[in-house]
Amino acid sequence: MVMACRVINKRRHMGLQQLSSFAETGRTFLGPVKSSKFIIDEECHETVLISSTVRLLESLDLTSAVGQLLNEAIQAQSNTYRTGTSTLLFLVGAWSSAAEECLHLGVPISLIVSVMSEGLNSCIEEVVSLQVPIHNVFDRMVNTKTFSGPETFSVSVHPFLQIPSGTGLIQKERDLKDVASQSLAIYSLSGRPVKSPQLFRSQAKVEADENTSQTPQTLKNSPLADTRCRKSVLTHSRHFSRTGNNQWISKPDGFLEQLSAATPKTYRCDDLVELEVGLSHGGHSSMKLVDEAVRLQYQNAGMQQGSCTMPFLFDISRIFTCCLPGLPETFSCVCPGYITVVSISSTTLIKELQNQPIRVVLVEGDLTENYRHLGFNKSASIKTVSESLKLQQDGSEELWTDHVLQVLIKFNVNLVLAQGNVSECLLEKCTDNKRLVIGSVNGNVMQAFAEASGAVQVAYITQVNENCVGNGVCVTIWRSIPFDAVDRINRMAIMLKIEGINLVTVVLTSPVTAQMQTKEDTFWTCAYRLYHALKEQKVFLGGGAVEFLCLSHLQILAEQSVKKGNQGCSGWLHNTSSWLASSVTQYRPTVLKCLANGWRRYLSTLLYNTASYSSEFEASTFIQHHLQNAADSGSPSSYVLNEYSKLNSGILNSDISDKLEQIPRVYDVVTPKIEAWRRALDLVLLVLQTDSEIITGLGHTQINLQESEGILFL
Repeated sequence: MVMACRVINKRRHMGLQQLSSFAETGRTFLGPVKSSKFIIDEECHETVLISSTVRLLESLDLTSAVGQLLNEAIQAQSNTYRTGTSTLLFLVGAWSSAAEECLHLGVPISLIVSVMSEGLNSCIEEVVSLQVPIHNVFDRMVNTKTFSGPETFSVSVHPFLQIPSGTGLIQKERDLKDVASQSLAIYSLSGRPVKSPQLFRSQAKVEADENTSQTPQTLKNSPLADTRCRKSVLTHSRHFSRTGNNQWISKPDGFLEQLSAATPKTYRCDDLVELEVGLSHGGHSSMKLVDEAVRLQYQNAGMQQGSCTMPFLFDISRIFTCCLPGLPETFSCVCPGYITVVSISSTTLIKELQNQPIRVVLVEGDLTENYRHLGFNKSASIKTVSESLKLQQDGSEELWTDHVLQVLIKFNVNLVLAQGNVSECLLEKCTDNKRLVIGSVNGNVMQAFAEASGAVQVAYITQVNENCVGNGVCVTIWRSIPFDAVDRINRMAIMLKIEGINLVTVVLTSPVTAQMQTKEDTFWTCAYRLYHALKEQKVFLGGGAVEFLCLSHLQILAEQSVKKGNQGCSGWLHNTSSWLASSVTQYRPTVLKCLANGWRRYLSTLLYNTASYSSEFEASTFIQHHLQNAADSGSPSSYVLNEYSKLNSGILNSDISDKLEQIPRVYDVVTPKIEAWRRALDLVLLVLQTDSEIITGLGHTQINLQESEGILFL
């Protein structure tokens, strides 16, 4: 798959245009309602269905310098957090267009870099007020409700206005739309207008502590926006300390200081189900499996600890997936132990070994004759120069295979788990002798079996002795599978269990093979969202609230810069020349507005992707209406928090308000989201400051001169 078609204007920054073009291919992945893409391999004509940015970039032509930088940024985000890549890709495109627009308006590159960086840092400080602490979500897990999944409600369309599933789904949706047309929706992902996104309370308990005061913010030098004949004043958290009432005093230097302000309500999350539903973002079936895995891990931890009262920690490294394409989705489940697939030819062997404890050997490398651990591999430069030597090597492998089998027989070992590859010859010979050998086993699985069975991992089979062999492993066929499904996959799933093993396997199935990769990606995304939330003990209020606050905050900063002139630069750049200071005064509002437009595009696309608005322009108009409301309130962050606190306000009709009370709020993970923002802007600014490519080698002489415009050859 090649890069999205777009006309590149060589008179403008080509790198930024390329970033925008790449980002355009993934805009449908933004939000909970994703539009999947079919990727077709032109060589083998295989088709796969994807709905993630990582899989998309695997299929794009990323041979250009900009493409490689983008891929590195996406891979870094994915490898570290396994979430936030769609946000990263979209913001790369939005802020590339913003930087390109700044260049078109004549803003110096150095000012674009400095103002955009400071603007994003200011946004990150501002959204701290939307963080929700997580408290003791595992304290009430026993004998409490579990994740209900899509049988109860669906959040895939709207995080705040959810529609109960059932036969009357279509009519209920129409009724809700009619009511919503009269109301206010600030941070919805689908965009259906709802006056208060918090006209509900989830099944879990969410407490709003009205007596908890906000943490004071450090007062910094910054001009204030014009009050425009309002009693309240525009504020943001970097520059003002909120106390009790809406009272302000003037200071000699022209600043206003807030004596007191109305304390916005605070939130906390102390229920696992509420947290899981809020982080599912439409992936109910996947999050339900995550919930089952967490509860099974919690149960296993309780059995192992006994009377010990150590707090439970969700260990995602001990959760694994086993994908079985071709099976009905009802076969998806969570099981203790390790589930993997083996060849159908091993069926007879598995039946003979099941229902009895067997001994196991763990090999941490390849199980092949020519394998040497790191530092002892044979030289790759040695080649076979005669057929007689080839025959000698074949004979050597045969002798090695016989020796391995003798070792297994000597120590009565019926199961071998190898972390690397396994010799085909050894597999066949071991199967004939009622020994099961499984290769490509994850290192954490090996460690779990070592802990539970007492086995010691070895690098070579010749190192095996009685002290290295584990005991008590049971192997069984996972479950009966329809014959037609067995014929399609030509494999069978087996389960390896042992008492006390800290291992959970999530079996993912789908009758559509092309959908298998998407199901696995969605599961891991949900799992890592929950993992990061529990690890940080905090989440953001979701549904676009954070991005909305960033947009509102940047607009206020831009207005302040226009109204206060040079004073608006005092807190941004230090030790600069008078020319640079005057340039900052002139261009800072422009750069901040362009940066804010990136957030506006983000929110508009979220709303448009849900098909609740006929165009992104209509969605943008809707957002602007609420931006004005937030600005009029005097404090956008307090506006957001207070809107979340409005329960049963009577704005919706009474005949459906009781249904909305059970709708949970939406959450976002904190660090992965912020890091996605940082990586997106860092990439854009890096490309912005790179205006030429340096190409070395002989191949450049064959390039057409007309195509080399803007490229520097050495």
